[in-house]
Amino acid sequence: MGAEWTGFLTAAFLVSLVPGANQLLGMRNAIHHGITPAVVAATGRLFAFVLMILAVAFGAGALITSSDLAYTVLTWCGVAYLGWLGISTLWRSRRAGAGEAPAPEAETRPSRWRLARREFLVAATNPKALLLFTAFLPQFVDQDSESATARLLALGAGYLVVEFVVMLLYATAGARIGAITRPGAMRRVDQGTGVVFLGLAGWLAVSSR
Repeated sequence: MGAEWTGFLTAAFLVSLVPGANQLLGMRNAIHHGITPAVVAATGRLFAFVLMILAVAFGAGALITSSDLAYTVLTWCGVAYLGWLGISTLWRSRRAGAGEAPAPEAETRPSRWRLARREFLVAATNPKALLLFTAFLPQFVDQDSESATARLLALGAGYLVVEFVVMLLYATAGARIGAITRPGAMRRVDQGTGVVFLGLAGWLAVSSR
């Protein structure tokens, strides 16, 4: 049992460590708002992952990913939301660079609820995340076992802990970047972030074909 959990947690850490839309968003939140708001906002991501883990544990995950219609709808929701994040981030950085009135996010610190909702939507509209849980967790479970569901739930809980730890690493890095970054450089960070969001949207659109 110990060796199995060691193998699973190691694999989960490596999977979670790969930069993705949520990790990038969490780092950006920390850069702009600090580590505590970024950590609180990440609860939105974790809640979306809880729903996915429950779907996988009780068999709904496979049904969703095997349905062409459901997968296509989820994919294009993800493409649209990531595209909107990319464009809005680039627009804010452009307005700041042009010396125009600051965007709403710069005028008032957004509520942690708003940040958490954004994290939730990025995770929930990413079909690759659901595919990850559908393909990853069952590898460590004997599907013929009577305790398969309980085992999937336990592994899912373990993955959430790993995700939280990795999120802390990204948030800490983001907070340190934010502490030493000047306004001009901050705009370039936003520009880069916006481009990456658009790139992720394009990759998701192309890979879904």
